[in-house]
Amino acid sequence: MARLKRALHVRTIMLIAVSVILVVQQVECLSLQDVSSIRKNVSGFLVTRNGEFFLQPVSPNDRSAKIQSDEHHEIDTEQRVNEEESWREADDESGLQSQEVVYTVSEDQNDEEENDIDDGVSWQKRPKSWWQRMYTARMRSRSFSVFSMFETAFNAVSKIVGYIMDDGEVEDVDVQSNGIDYKDHQLLRITPKTKKQVRILQELKNSEPDDVKFWTLPAKDKITDLLVSPGILSDVKEYLRQKKINYLILISDLQRVIKSQNPRMPKERRQDLYSNQGHTMTWKRYHRYDDIMGYLDYLAEKFPTLVEVQEIGSSFEGRALKILKVSTGANKNGEPKPSIWIDAGMHAREWISTAVATYIINQLVEKNANYTRLLDLTDWIIMPVANPDGYEFTHTNDRLWRKTRSTHESDSDDGDETRQATGILSMISHYTKWFFGSCEGVDPNRNFNIHWGEDKVGGASTDPCHDTYAGPSPFSEPETRAIANYIMRHKDTIKTYLTLHSYSQMLLVPWGFTRERPADFSHLMDIATKAKQAIAKVSGTEYRVGPAAELLYPTTGSSDDWAKAKAGIKHAYTMELRDRGAYGFLLPASQIVPTARETWAGVRVIARMAALAPANAR
Repeated sequence: MARLKRALHVRTIMLIAVSVILVVQQVECLSLQDVSSIRKNVSGFLVTRNGEFFLQPVSPNDRSAKIQSDEHHEIDTEQRVNEEESWREADDESGLQSQEVVYTVSEDQNDEEENDIDDGVSWQKRPKSWWQRMYTARMRSRSFSVFSMFETAFNAVSKIVGYIMDDGEVEDVDVQSNGIDYKDHQLLRITPKTKKQVRILQELKNSEPDDVKFWTLPAKDKITDLLVSPGILSDVKEYLRQKKINYLILISDLQRVIKSQNPRMPKERRQDLYSNQGHTMTWKRYHRYDDIMGYLDYLAEKFPTLVEVQEIGSSFEGRALKILKVSTGANKNGEPKPSIWIDAGMHAREWISTAVATYIINQLVEKNANYTRLLDLTDWIIMPVANPDGYEFTHTNDRLWRKTRSTHESDSDDGDETRQATGILSMISHYTKWFFGSCEGVDPNRNFNIHWGEDKVGGASTDPCHDTYAGPSPFSEPETRAIANYIMRHKDTIKTYLTLHSYSQMLLVPWGFTRERPADFSHLMDIATKAKQAIAKVSGTEYRVGPAAELLYPTTGSSDDWAKAKAGIKHAYTMELRDRGAYGFLLPASQIVPTARETWAGVRVIARMAALAPANAR
């Protein structure tokens, strides 16, 4: 009877929430457009851009490309969403083909012929009232609307209701089911051939930060991947044609790939896994933060003489920052063994890095009999989720979120204190700060105290709304402070620092802040080259090896540079895992195990050679 009453109360709450959402949606639509004033006999459709409405004409230039790309990216999305988890390995589960649509133009350009950059793009803007102008200004880089605020509240209520009705057991939900929708967003690839083309792309990047997201930064003769929203897609393509810049369509509908990336785990399957093996980890899907932390605790309980789990701090939203240490004890002389530090998930959207880190943990602990000589040689300290708040946000709100989830007010003096609660209070706090505060998050890999924020180097931003925002000060984030504090306390025994990222299949050595090379550069390159060879032997995957500033792009405040320069850790590396852009940050779950196997082969080489290397190796 009590359960029936509870269900009736819940149903009433749900009906009220739905009604509020429908009313707000109608008000929002009516307040932002006046369709009666749009010119008649115009072929096109209404699109939104930063809260403004535009008439988007139908462009015949994109028709053939769209037909070809649709042929290459045909996916039955509804069927995928309803599928149970597939427990077999496959080469490709998303339906994305490796063949890209190519747009070709002539390349007879003079590198320095023109210095001026004309954007060449115009939208048919409609006048707005003062409050709409304010609304648009505050929307910039925030992914917000009144409707989305109420929708978020409704989703929070739905989750609570589901929790109550299901007696506290919550099934995994599809990523992005309640968050930002990337339907019809396209991922384009450009390789600028001249300095002028680089300047053009940089201008596009600076002028359209909301609608054009650069996954890789523009650089001459290097791959540049940019995600373009459907509202300005045809204009961007026309702009590139006018500037005679070639592009490829890597992904024609990003939301399709997002939905197909991570197979769902039915509640019954989760219960079976927990009953049979004591945890829910599978390496056939990407797992949530709680699953991963539960796995670490399970290993510490089952292998108490081999495994130690430590909480080295708390994230901005109060989540535990945990590391797992694998050690068989002191060496034969009774001295502490050299250790290797591995962190992953520093950039929230790079799911494959966290999955690979947990795979390495699984190999070292549950299959430790296969690696006795390696464990006798070195200890392992692994942090599989270095940015837990951002990682969870990519599962619930924005699959492409990169940063932490902190907010920094100019007069803030909170120090190490956690300033934001989770759950419904977090949602309320988020939208309150949206109206009166600043953008959320800091790029943790620009937040370390090594040439932090130097303008002459580049690679980091002072704009709080930018993906590479370096923060208000070095180590402003509790996550980066916790990592640095632990490493500094144990720097005498940590001989190797390895941070896992994605994507591009690179093994990077310092430095990132300069093109000058460290004194032991040849030694670092020798180890990296042998690791690259070990990776290729597993499945033929080719990695590139070299300095970060040359192979990738210059950066400041990066963790590997800090580890080598400030903590004095001789062997410092960054691994950029699969792939080279066909999926980018959305590598399908079917590639977790193949990626982890080859990465583990390379990591073993690095750990072994670094542990045996003499201190003065050059």
